[in-house]
Amino acid sequence: MQANAPTVNQPPAPTTQALAGVAAAVLLALVVLGLPGPEALPAEGQRMAAIFVVVLVLWVTEALPVGMTALLAVVLLPIFGVADLPTAFTTFISPVFFFVLAMFVVAQAFISSGLDRRFSLWLLSKAGTDSRRVVWVFMVGTCLVSTIMSDVPATAIFMALAVGLFDKMGLTPGRSSFAKVVMIGVPFAALIGGVATPAGSSINILGIFFIQEYGNVTVRFLDWMVIGVPMVVVLLPVATVILLRFYPPEMDHVTAVGDVAAERSALGPVSGREWRVLVVLGTMIVLWILSTWFPALNVVMVSILGAVVMFLPGMRIFTWKEVERGIGWEALLMVGGVTALGAASVETGLAQWLVDGSLGGLEDWSALGIVALVSAFTVVIHLALPIGPVINTVLIPPLALLALSTGQNPALYALPVAFTASCAFLLPLDAVPLVTYTKGYYRMLDMLAPGTLLSAVWVVLITILMVSLGSLVGFL
Repeated sequence: MQANAPTVNQPPAPTTQALAGVAAAVLLALVVLGLPGPEALPAEGQRMAAIFVVVLVLWVTEALPVGMTALLAVVLLPIFGVADLPTAFTTFISPVFFFVLAMFVVAQAFISSGLDRRFSLWLLSKAGTDSRRVVWVFMVGTCLVSTIMSDVPATAIFMALAVGLFDKMGLTPGRSSFAKVVMIGVPFAALIGGVATPAGSSINILGIFFIQEYGNVTVRFLDWMVIGVPMVVVLLPVATVILLRFYPPEMDHVTAVGDVAAERSALGPVSGREWRVLVVLGTMIVLWILSTWFPALNVVMVSILGAVVMFLPGMRIFTWKEVERGIGWEALLMVGGVTALGAASVETGLAQWLVDGSLGGLEDWSALGIVALVSAFTVVIHLALPIGPVINTVLIPPLALLALSTGQNPALYALPVAFTASCAFLLPLDAVPLVTYTKGYYRMLDMLAPGTLLSAVWVVLITILMVSLGSLVGFL
């Protein structure tokens, strides 16, 4: 009798969506290359537009893994004659790349030490059993963590706690208004909290990098916070009220929260490992703030040093294998890819052509009008470019150069983009809301109505803050 052949893990068969995504990317690129180019757009810019089309379609349809699409973007630059290969890879690696890597290490320390669960359970214990207060606690907790941690891990931490709560309550995905408001509220709170400090999101650091690179303006840590902290203080309660108005919980009390006290008791006192993480995090925050006055304390440098310190002998916070599993390699590769695309779009004239075509005549507007128009445009463009780093890549370099050419401060034009690139409330297309959307507790269009209202508040608020407080830090 013949023995059974050993089972070999086979890669999954390509889905219809993936095949359609690849076909659409190729077809649209051929259309862009075949159309007569606008007179104001150089031939290199038209080829660069074809690369953008390929990359965006593949990202949105997920026809290829996100990281592989980012690498494809880099090699397409020399293939399309836009940049040589050494230049493409030189622009791929930037300080932003290493900042994101360091912050993944910091996030893993928070998780491996158990601080994430201790903090979230402590917050939940303050909610009592009132269902609306539970929603508030989930959003406040996510927001606070997101101020110094990337939005995706912050969302994942509180999503895991929420799903555990839903399971205890026996809530079915798609049928509970309480589950819906929590699962929409968590990514909303992460996106809002992420703008409080430059360290809150890779989008912030990427925006600051582009403003420095193309506008020759340094946005210091506290300069950013002058605008960011008031935004969070106003937007978080507004977002919570809006969501509760649209999706009020179907129950008044959440009895499953009563288990929180027992879970907290089981954790025991704060461990030495948790204290070590808190000391390193606290030191990093102090140094980040001091970098406002001491430029040598670069935000990226402090982040990398903080990550390295966590591996010193005697720290015993985690192993490299734990960190390796926790690093979002796709996010890292995407940051490198969009940085390379941004540099190439500026060199080829594509970025300038896009801004001239969509925001032409901006230099004749008042400061109030400039900030309002740029912010509103950034919100709307999320529907076509649902990836925050790509929005920064497309808009900030040409806006910074436009401001320089007209004698304006580049921060006035570009900083609203850096902030509003995180305003991804319309549909769950951005990576942050996708974390909770995939769990099935809400549908895609459930975000649209409350997200539109919150986006309008965001535009009004960033306009008021930039015009009223921008002069304090030299943005006007």
